[in-house]
Amino acid sequence: MENRAVERRLAAIMAADVVSYSRLMGADEVGTLNNLKAHRRELIDPAIAGHHGRIVKTTGDGMLVEFASVVDAVTCAVAVQRGMVSRNAEEPEDQRIIFRIGINVGDIIIDGDDIFGDGVNIAARLEALAEPGGVLVSRAVHDQVRDRLEVAFEDLGERELKNIARSVRVYRVLTSTESKATSVPGVALPLPDKPSIAVLPFLNMSGEPEQEFFADGIAEDILTGLARLRWLFVIARNSSFTYKGRHVDVRQVARELGVRYVLEGSVRKSGNRIRITAQLIEAETASHLWAERYDRALDDIFAVQDEITESVIGCIQPAVYAAEHDRVKRKPPHNLDAWENVVRGMILYSQHSDSSTQETLEILSRAIELDPGYAQAHGLLAVCLAWRAFQGWEDRDTAFAQAAEGADRAVACDPGESWAYLARGFIAIAKRRDSEAVDAFSRAIDISPNFAYAHGLLGAAHALGGRPDQAIECIDRGVRLSPRDIFGEEYQLYYAFAHFQAGRYAEAGAAAQLAIQQRPGHPVLYIMAAASYGLAGETEKAGRAIAQLTDLVPNISATGVEETFLYCQHEDRSRLATGLRAGGLVN
Repeated sequence: MENRAVERRLAAIMAADVVSYSRLMGADEVGTLNNLKAHRRELIDPAIAGHHGRIVKTTGDGMLVEFASVVDAVTCAVAVQRGMVSRNAEEPEDQRIIFRIGINVGDIIIDGDDIFGDGVNIAARLEALAEPGGVLVSRAVHDQVRDRLEVAFEDLGERELKNIARSVRVYRVLTSTESKATSVPGVALPLPDKPSIAVLPFLNMSGEPEQEFFADGIAEDILTGLARLRWLFVIARNSSFTYKGRHVDVRQVARELGVRYVLEGSVRKSGNRIRITAQLIEAETASHLWAERYDRALDDIFAVQDEITESVIGCIQPAVYAAEHDRVKRKPPHNLDAWENVVRGMILYSQHSDSSTQETLEILSRAIELDPGYAQAHGLLAVCLAWRAFQGWEDRDTAFAQAAEGADRAVACDPGESWAYLARGFIAIAKRRDSEAVDAFSRAIDISPNFAYAHGLLGAAHALGGRPDQAIECIDRGVRLSPRDIFGEEYQLYYAFAHFQAGRYAEAGAAAQLAIQQRPGHPVLYIMAAASYGLAGETEKAGRAIAQLTDLVPNISATGVEETFLYCQHEDRSRLATGLRAGGLVN
């Protein structure tokens, strides 16, 4: 028999398998197999290739991977587990594919394409010991990467591993939400007096170096777009991109950069498809405020980049406002600073009730007392005054005059305050000055291109000016930028305006009815629903809307609407009155 020299080499070994694989296969063989294949095709295999790993073998529910670099092995494992968290976010809990991973570095025996030895066995035992979604490493791995990667570890002590002669010191890789305070170096920077965010470089999960530029471009464009939001403190690229290529804990990032929120994401290319994930994290609690996944064809890569950038920015705005509001609610009103009063005022204004908008005026006045030069407080107060005047809850002449003064003060404090131009747009609509309204809302968009509410209001101005097609385009853009906007029911009202102008009365009534379902109690919504249904010949629906309208405004009449309704020109008000009468409103 021929004696051959045993071939050995030093390598980092990663062992991984699926938790509860038998249960998953028993419940749904085909679905589980397809999901596992998709995870491998779109995440795991590209991550391994991108970190210069070699898949030695697979075992149905597991795999053994060899790396020449222990740094690459740990970085890959962390990237896979982070990616699986995003991919599992929308999956039912009992259908999620979750991996355990163990990593060791040591001498291995080579036999063809296979590998053997204690180096491999220890990795396999660590994998079996790991918790679902976790990564365990040996001391040898820990000692080699602890000063090279921004990864935090928990020392689990010496462990006896099955069929391993000696005990092994085991370390657990902490996730981005688990970093302990004792493991975070440096002194935390103080937080700014308004919401603050860092956009981390997006992780290229494709294993293709050319995709690095696309991943960086996505993050940079989002960062640039967020920087236009004057109410948001955004860390500059030169600081946030120092974390490129490093696995970091969001709490550490927040401490080092002095921010409350961190946006992170990844880019993965497969054939002519690209998948981009993004998630917004509140660093203090490590809670995920928002996460989304975008799957697109790469027919026009730059258009895809623009679309996703706009969508992410539009979604971040309401998520941050909601998070800030939750934080502010935990503080006594008398302890709120100027910014926090504006946050509370914003949420109250969005409720669009008599009592909530009255409280908004009080809170914003308090913000201005604390900071007389606070442009956004002046602008939002002016918008609230104008909106209350539209509802008839304030003397119109007085309220619009005060709103105009407030808008002027906001612009004097900051010529780039978009809320001031919203107030001017409202006032122009009330005075039925179509071109002035369009100019004002357009100016707000020029200042803040991703300001969804401004796009919606520009759509309303076009609708009331008799340009329904332009109106729909603008409203659609507002909804696309912020699909969960706090002003959501207003967009439905604007759609009702546009469809009414175009003579699509059934669609106008349906849009107004949607607005009523979201935020009942506003007379304008019932006027639009009743008049539209009346003109569409849907008298039963019109009658129900009129019954609700007269409960809210007992003395309302079709003649009064025709004479005083602020949103429309005379001929449109005449149509409204006709529709109301057709629905049964007298006088």
